[in-house]
This record gives sequence, structure tokens and C-alpha cells, in this order.
Amino acid sequence: MIRPFLRSAVCLAALIASGTALASGNQHPPKEVKWAFQGATGTVDRQAAQRGYQVYKEVCSSCHSLKRVAYRNLTELGFSEGEAKTLAAGASVQDGPNDHGEMFERPGRLSDHFVGPYANDQAARAANGGALPPDLSLIVKAREDGPNYIYSILTGFEPAPADFKLGPNMHYNPYFPGMQIAMPAPLSEGQVTYADGTKATVEQMSHDVVTFLQWAAEPEMEERKSMGIKVFIYLGIFTVLFYLAKKRVWKDVE
Repeated sequence: MIRPFLRSAVCLAALIASGTALASGNQHPPKEVKWAFQGATGTVDRQAAQRGYQVYKEVCSSCHSLKRVAYRNLTELGFSEGEAKTLAAGASVQDGPNDHGEMFERPGRLSDHFVGPYANDQAARAANGGALPPDLSLIVKAREDGPNYIYSILTGFEPAPADFKLGPNMHYNPYFPGMQIAMPAPLSEGQVTYADGTKATVEQMSHDVVTFLQWAAEPEMEERKSMGIKVFIYLGIFTVLFYLAKKRVWKDVE
């Protein structure tokens, strides 16, 4: 797949995870976005998550790994097993040693976890001026109000006000602590071509990739919420039954 803006995506998750900034406390509060996964009955918007996977694959995966997600997990997003196998096979996985004691490359399998862009942390640092692009598996959980925060950063780039002094090689973003960030805007209009025909605006791509990363951080969310609702119903029924039993047992007691 095409991987544009290779360096523009390097800093996003690193800065989100670490909170590094030139100053803090004066940024705008995150935008309030209505997410399908919010609330006690929230669910994953699988179409949006599939599109978000495409954004991750074509933009973010050039610098960031997703080590906690396996290719087989993509079937939970609505990809067929055949589609997941094809996506896995597009990755080159180091395996071995073979009978000659040598490591070798093979196509990815469903059981493999997502292949990262670098062989190791040292290679990642060497390619990024000493910075280590963090894994994105749990990045949504790394910041308070993570989904809204990440969405706000991705959609928040704008020209700096005339009276605002930007540091060298910095970019204005009022949603980032200090209101300036080293990362240039990673997304641009039409940067990806969605298979379902959805228009790839910056807002749409940001929404989709956040939905995907939310799923990656909490793949068990729907099951957990469903179990919680069942537990509350169970407790409610038994509370009523115990109350009625208590009234019956003690009805003759003054």
C-alpha cells in the first residue's frame, strides 16, 4: 500500500504518549466528538474501523507498530478470513532458524502480530533522529479523553496567529500543550482512497483512525459492556426476589 508522509507521522503518538511540549496548560480543551463506542451500550462502528485500519496502514504504519494486534483479529472488524489472510500475506515476517541455522523471511500468517516498520528499537531511533516512535496499540489510553484528544490534534493544525511566536521547525496546533508541535499536519484532503467511496476529508480520516485505535486498545469492549449489562439485570432481578422473600418471611413479625 502507498505510505505517504513517512516522517510527518513520526511524532504524533510519541508526543501524545509522553505529553512532551514546550509549555503546558494553555491549550484548547479537546473537541467533543460523538463516538459510536461511547456509553454503556456503545459498539464499534466496523465500517469506520476498517477505514481507520486503511489510514493506519497507509500513513501511520510507516513509523509506528501495533504489536498487540494480530492479523487474525481483523476478522473481528468485519474482514473475511480470506481478506485477513491476504492482508497478513502482504507483510514479510522474519522466522527461523531453518535447518541450516539461518533466519529467513516468509509471508505473514493470521497468527502473526502486525509487523512493525523497524527491526528493533535501535533501528527506529537511528531512522528518526534519536526519537523512538511508540507502539500505537494502547495509545488511545495514554491520554485523558484519548479519542477526543487525538482527533483534536489531527484536525487542529492551522496557521498561527500573527502575535504567536512559533519555535524553529514547530507547527501551530491549539489543542496541543504549548499550542505548538514539532509534527506537521499528517493528514491532507484525499490522502487515502476509501474502497467504499467515502470522501477522505481530514476530519473523516481522523475519525476513522481514532475508531480503529480505540478498537485496538479495547478489542473486548463490546463483550465487556454486554456482560456488565447482563450482570446488572441479574442483580436487579435477584434484588427484587430477595426483597419479596424478605417481606414474606417477616410478614407476621410486628
